[in-house]
Amino acid sequence: MQRSARLVKSLLRPSITLGQAAGPPGASGVGPLSSVPVDPVTLAVLKGRLEQIADEMDATLYRSAFNPIIAEARDACHGLYHATTGDTLVQGTKGLPVFVGAMAFAVKAVIDKVARDGGLEPGDTFIFNDPYDGGTHLNDFRLVRPIFRDGALFCWLASVGHWLDIGGNVPGGYNPKATESFQEGVRIPPVKLVEAGRMRGDVVDILAANSRVPMSNWGDLNGQLNALDLGERRLRELLDAYGDGVIASAFEAFSERAEALMRAAIRALPDGTYAFEDVLDNDGIVDEPLTIALDLTVDGDTMSLDFSRSSGACQGPINISYATTVAACYVALKHLFTEVPANAGCLRPIRFTVTDGSILGARAPKPVAGYTETILRLIGVVFGALAQADPTRATAAPFGTINALSLAGHRADGSRWVMFSFFGGGLGGNPESDGLNHANNPISTATIPPAEILEASYPVMFTQWALRPDSAGPGAHRGGLGATYEIEVLSPGGAEVSLLGERGKVAPFGVAGGGPAALNRFAWQTAEGWETAPMVSKITNVRLQAGQRVRLDTPGGGGFGNPLARSRGDIERDLRLGYVSGEAARTLYGWAGVTTGAAA
Repeated sequence: MQRSARLVKSLLRPSITLGQAAGPPGASGVGPLSSVPVDPVTLAVLKGRLEQIADEMDATLYRSAFNPIIAEARDACHGLYHATTGDTLVQGTKGLPVFVGAMAFAVKAVIDKVARDGGLEPGDTFIFNDPYDGGTHLNDFRLVRPIFRDGALFCWLASVGHWLDIGGNVPGGYNPKATESFQEGVRIPPVKLVEAGRMRGDVVDILAANSRVPMSNWGDLNGQLNALDLGERRLRELLDAYGDGVIASAFEAFSERAEALMRAAIRALPDGTYAFEDVLDNDGIVDEPLTIALDLTVDGDTMSLDFSRSSGACQGPINISYATTVAACYVALKHLFTEVPANAGCLRPIRFTVTDGSILGARAPKPVAGYTETILRLIGVVFGALAQADPTRATAAPFGTINALSLAGHRADGSRWVMFSFFGGGLGGNPESDGLNHANNPISTATIPPAEILEASYPVMFTQWALRPDSAGPGAHRGGLGATYEIEVLSPGGAEVSLLGERGKVAPFGVAGGGPAALNRFAWQTAEGWETAPMVSKITNVRLQAGQRVRLDTPGGGGFGNPLARSRGDIERDLRLGYVSGEAARTLYGWAGVTTGAAA
């Protein structure tokens, strides 16, 4: 990344004070224009057009990012947000869902900054990664841009993407030994990256100076800016075609419909309080389990999610902020109530109780790099609690860890390389089917980066990438299978390795009589043989020589229903495909048609 005075395309107008054209408190339309009536057909058309804008923004970034975690894994998101509240108005269909929920807090952080400091102008774009003020962890950089119409603030566009490296003690940012955020990377509060249409080179210089791979971040930054440029252009075209009042009214209608559908979905559940809890292996510092506990109460058409019984903040990097907690609940509820549109309206009937300063309400400088592990457990407990209220929605636990693996070193020419990736596992069995094999976690629609892309980008070779037999939780509908990955280092200077994972001690649970899945396993080669981590799922300061390998055996998903009720045909198919060994079929499913090891 280098100093640049590149002009960002934008329509420039005189400086505007935030709050002009503001709508009524709590409204999800934009400004006083929201009274314009819109017929149902036009609403349906506008819904598709607006979602298409966010989808095009996503696609623009995916196709231009330098970093495979964005370009291939799609660890990014775009959307449109309310002018005065920051509420989510529209999201795309391809972006990372957990970002959608968190971005509303991020946009609000920019709104609050402008309210304090003033100086908002057309052509501005803010950048920041503060995990305690609308963020998730330091690698996720947010760009927020105001959209003005006729001298008034109409709405905001926002982009977020996972940058490859932003400093800190461990390449890639997932430091499993961090005890404060300063050990995870550089923390940037909301600042103007683009001021009145002109890039601020000083901000770019600061970002470049705090990364091991500045050119990768430079490419991702420009991809995000181009996505915002496209989104702004498309939105202005739509506003010109239909009128500002019509679009504002549509925003309000979308949110009201989401609220109505969520209230109807809650009303269909029996009133009562449903408790569920699960644990994290450890925080990477102290080898003790940490509890994520939920008391979910249904009362008519409202729901409360009370996490007060969860553990306090921990020393290690698996704390999360309040904004991230709400965002994860948003994802869980969307999985369970698929008919509800994805905007801020769906959260209006929900009340959250999170203890300030706890593991789910962390404050600076508590480390948060491994937030993904905690929100996966949080989503699981929401699934577990709602399964008690409505067994037809019961889903066993997914594999529940992204296994954030970093390998880094120097190429033969002395240049730095940092490979960060996440890996797949099995999803939980459910009332209708087995869980998916080798899937991504329910926090996202991201894809697992292909081996070919990682091998082309970094000096590594995958010597194994396969389904892991007997990793699925048994059940009438078994869980999906986890996977085995083995990676050899090719770089002559070797590589530094770190892992931040979970589910190494407490397996993904089954429901309705289903069994747990296999545990997560990680090992690496040394001159004396294979070694494993004392904390099981978290390790750093491992050094590999060229030709040595790391190995991940990821968990499957939990099972649904009594394994003895699984059909003969399903068991025979699993044996034929090698998903289940003969021993497992005999001991877990009561299968008498095979002998031990017959289909290992």
